[in-house]
Amino acid sequence: MKEIVFPGADKHLSGWVLPEKAVPVGYAALILAFNLKVPTPVTLSAISNRHRKYTKNGWSILTPRHMPESTLYGHLTFALKYEGINLILLKSLFRITGPSPITRIVRDIPGSSYARRLWFLYEWLTDEELDLPDSTTKGGNYAPVVDTALQYTVPGISSPRHRVKNNLPGTREFCPLVFRTERLENYRNTDLPAKATKVIGGIPDDVLAKAAAFLLLNDSRASFAIEGEQASLNRIQRWGQAISESGNISLSHQELVRLQRIVIGDFRFVQEGFRSAGGFIGEHDRHTGFPLPVHISARAKDINPLLDGLIAFDRQFAPELDAVVAAAVLAFGFIYIHPFEDGNGRIHRLLIHHMLTKMGYNPPELIFPISSAILENIKEYRATLENYSSRLLPLIEWEPTKNGNVKVINDTADFYRYFDATAHTEFLYHCVENTIKTILPEEVQYLQNYDMFRSGIGRILEMSSGKIELLHKFLQQNCGRLSSRAKMREFAALTQNEISEIENLYKSSFLKKEDQ
Repeated sequence: MKEIVFPGADKHLSGWVLPEKAVPVGYAALILAFNLKVPTPVTLSAISNRHRKYTKNGWSILTPRHMPESTLYGHLTFALKYEGINLILLKSLFRITGPSPITRIVRDIPGSSYARRLWFLYEWLTDEELDLPDSTTKGGNYAPVVDTALQYTVPGISSPRHRVKNNLPGTREFCPLVFRTERLENYRNTDLPAKATKVIGGIPDDVLAKAAAFLLLNDSRASFAIEGEQASLNRIQRWGQAISESGNISLSHQELVRLQRIVIGDFRFVQEGFRSAGGFIGEHDRHTGFPLPVHISARAKDINPLLDGLIAFDRQFAPELDAVVAAAVLAFGFIYIHPFEDGNGRIHRLLIHHMLTKMGYNPPELIFPISSAILENIKEYRATLENYSSRLLPLIEWEPTKNGNVKVINDTADFYRYFDATAHTEFLYHCVENTIKTILPEEVQYLQNYDMFRSGIGRILEMSSGKIELLHKFLQQNCGRLSSRAKMREFAALTQNEISEIENLYKSSFLKKEDQ
């Protein structure tokens, strides 16, 4: 292999703009030296001449003492030590270098934990065994493949050949990773499930049952609304029932197809089952019909193996991870693969419920209305999805088909197997927090207030449940006062004294003091 030339200091490298004069190192240096066609990592590293560490505009600027040797091993070691595992990048690199450089590294420094981790990663990613005998290194603990201080891992299993512990949270077919950010650690230390239990503690069973039913229906409705669809009540209820069962049914190819049948219903104009052609999210040029994708889905031939990996993650690895981390990896992994012609988004959000329920994160009495929280944060949701899709799109080679679809030409499966799910996990945690701290308490309070209002009406006069609901609706629409139209039509039989009592009851039941 020819000598590797790593880049020096330059403020404009490969379209990147460094915040100051600095030398790209680690993954940034490897991308430039080998011209790797991979999604740009969220944060790259560089070494400046100043003795000040900081992060700015996607760059982690380190001091001269952090400068690695300008060799393949030097930059790989820096990456493993400071930047974590990037499986897409490493696999792309190994395809170019071939086995020889990694074999030489292990032979030269067999006792190095970094060399043994690289050895394991080469064989794991390529499914190709290097021409090396099993490790003879004695003593000490097995080195974890993934640094647990940088990224979330599973306990893992030992690999005596490499003398490392494989703590990767997935298989070769599907293994997204999540970094331990300060924001995520703060969320995890908050103990949100305990807060949810406290919110519903002491609530009468009948009120809780009503809250659970309403939240479930509202979540189903919100999931359709996210897709820009106003579904019939029948479809909303049917999908709500599927959500209520999530977590109790094992994931499989057949289960995913069953969920598509429920969410779509009418397949006269939609392909049932997994796609047999390309797929994308976006629009078409209004004049030419040319596809204008913002996201391109996995190739049809890659769907089955990718879903095999996703299902293996759900069954084997997710139970050993933080519940929200696991839910984000599963659900956003599914939406990027986009295995169906239609129905992907709603199934993607159901998979969040599936994981949280399966791992006992939400109280058993109710389903967290995650879709409602997503709908309230729809711009951030779309930005989270597009953050990765936008970095992915330039790397996908495609051509339009006659029917306005896309045909992917290059091998893209690894882009869906090994993406960085950190931003997705942070967003999902934000939604879970919003659900527990705001949506759930507000709904419980509303139902308690409504019960107070309904009981109060019973003390004033006899009225059917339907009439009470209509009366409440009129008062709600008119800030606690009965409109002239209601007094003259639907509730003309009420006396003025009864109207005054009802309006006062509404105010005492629903309106805060500052609103009265």
